[in-house]
Formats: sequence, structure tokens, C-alpha cells
Amino acid sequence: MPIRLLFRNLRAHPIRALLTAGSVAVAVFLVCILDATVRGFTAAVDLAAQNRLVVMSNVSLFVNLPLAYQQKISQVPGIAQTCKFQWFGGSFKQKKGGFFAQFAVDPENFQTTYPEVGIVDGSYEDFRRRRDGCVIGKDLAAQYGWKVGDTVPLVSALYPRGRDGEEAWTFNVCAVYEARVRSLDQMTMYFDHAYLMEALDLGAAQGQKGVGTYSIKLADGARAETVMAEVDALFAGGPQRVKTTTEAEFNRQFVSMMGNVPLLLRSIGGGVLFAIFFAVLNTMMMAGRERTRDVGIMKALGFSGGSIAALLVVEALLLALAGAGIGALLAKGVEGPVARVVSMWAPGFAIDDRVLLQGLSIAAVVGLVSGMLPGLRAARLLPVHALRQEA
Repeated sequence: MPIRLLFRNLRAHPIRALLTAGSVAVAVFLVCILDATVRGFTAAVDLAAQNRLVVMSNVSLFVNLPLAYQQKISQVPGIAQTCKFQWFGGSFKQKKGGFFAQFAVDPENFQTTYPEVGIVDGSYEDFRRRRDGCVIGKDLAAQYGWKVGDTVPLVSALYPRGRDGEEAWTFNVCAVYEARVRSLDQMTMYFDHAYLMEALDLGAAQGQKGVGTYSIKLADGARAETVMAEVDALFAGGPQRVKTTTEAEFNRQFVSMMGNVPLLLRSIGGGVLFAIFFAVLNTMMMAGRERTRDVGIMKALGFSGGSIAALLVVEALLLALAGAGIGALLAKGVEGPVARVVSMWAPGFAIDDRVLLQGLSIAAVVGLVSGMLPGLRAARLLPVHALRQEA
């Protein structure tokens, strides 16, 4: 197969070749990004800790549990620690779009319950000692330019301060954390639950007292099923019934509140690949028809039908692989910036190298099939018919 002829054919319609390769690049790029997003959604379920349980209200996640429940839960056999979690719902008014996740927790138990929260700057001991202290994620610190010692003012719609509800809560950055597992985001702030309750007790803020969820760390050798049943039975008579689940199941339920996003994203990716396949096929069929006279001349000069078919197949394969390579490189290049943007709701966002290889493989299949159809037509074409058809 003459290589010079192959590249001459590719240069014959440069804009069409670039658009074809570009469409494949866009398809592979989108498939990689969508797959990484799906991984981000499901990472909290797939990588959930096996030794943690979550206790929530049996009515709804938005119904608080009494503070007195923590002591009773801690006394259940098989439980090593309990840690409060309460959604704060604050926003940083000094910057547009200044919303991020904040949770009130127990400083004494938080780090030992969640060892995947690794402190990389500051001191966790300062967080434990300082009532208005907080720990923030590395990406959150980078986004807002915060560092250890800075004061963070937040206004909360759930816990308003002041007569007009616009008075800010102030938090002092004591430490910055880095996630040690892919399922944990780095865009969250954690602060002392007692700081929140004291403000409510003193009338300095308004809002509902209580705890959103209790996180339980199981003791070594404890059976999760047994502990879950005992905790649920402990409050079966009220005043607030609870539902205890594994961390994986809790995360799955939380993700399902947003609908079946993973299925939607996979469907979009499949639709993109389907559309690009026909775009490349149409391009190669058009190229095959345009070269009908060239096929007739080549056959008259002694070229076999197989070599002519191979020429079209290789041309389609090169276009598809070139586009796929560009798309894969682009996806890998934007992985970091995109991960920081979506980390709050898809913390496990990461482009798997296997998906990149899969994208290249799919592009190769698309190129082969798209080249084979016009190639087979060209192989069967008789020289006299080819010259007459073009005349």
C-alpha cells in the first residue's frame, strides 16, 4: 500500500479531515469526562468505610436528632466512637458564588472516626482547643486564598444571627486537611458543634437544636448488622425513631436524591459515541464515492481490490485514532482543574487510564468499520464501471 498515496488522500480535503478527527476527539473527551463524573458520584459508595455506620432520623434526613442520643448510642456494645454531624448551610458573602459545605462535628472524635482526613498545615490540637476554630480542605483554601490563622465570616440561612439575620459567624482557620482517599472531597469546612449550640443557647443565633446524623465507628470484631439492629431498637419507642445504615448505603441514598445521574451520564456518553460513529462512516463513504474514478485507474494499473480497500481502512483508522489521541490528552490535561470544580458533589472525580485505553479502542473500532464499508465497495468495483460511472 503506497504511503504517499495515503497521505495525499488525507490532505485532499484538509478541513473535512480535521472536522472528522475533531469530532472523534470531542467524543472521546466527553466519554472520559462523563465516566470520571460517574466515578465521582459512585466513589462515596464504592469506597465507603466498612467500619462506619450512620444514624439518622427515621422520618427524614432533614429532621434533627436529640443531643441526648449520643450518650445512649455510645453505650451500645460494639461501638468504639460516635461523632456528631450537623449541616450548617453558610455562605461566604465576600465572594460571588461563595457556597461550600460546612459541618459542625465533635473535635474530640472527628479525626479518629475519619482518619482519611490528613492534616497538612496547621494543628488539629488548635482546632480541639479553640471553640471557634475550623478545619478546611486544601482545595477550599486554595480557592478562597485562606490560610491558617485567617478568619472566615459566614452567613447562615439555617442559623441566622442578628436582627436581620445577616450578621456573620466567624471561624478561625486552625488547620488545612488533605484527603487520603478518593471518595473524600477537599472543599469542606468542619467546625466545633459546641460553638453552634452555645450560640443558640445564649440567643445569639436562631435555629433548630440537635444533630443531623451521628457517625459511628465500630469496634474491632463488631458486626455491623447487630449494632444497627440494637441502635434502632434503642429508640423504637421514641421520642425520635432512628434508622441506622452502613456508610455505603447512606451515601447511596444521598446520591439517589439527585436522581439516577450515573445512568443519565452513561446514556449521554453512549449517544455521543453512536452519533460520532455515523459521522465518521458518512465521511468515509463520501470519500469512497469521490474516489470512484481513482479506484478504476488504480485497478487498471494493477492494484488489487484488497490494497485499495486497505487504503481506505487505514485512512479511516488514522483519522479516528488521531482524534481519539487528542481527546484523551485533553481529558487528562483538564482532569485536575475539573476535579477541583466538581469535588464538592463528585469528590471521586478521576480519569481512569483504562477508560482512556477504552476510548482509543472504541475509536479504532469505529475507524475500522467506517473504512471497511467503503473499502469493500471499492474492492468489488470493476475498472470499466468505475471509469464509466465517473464520466
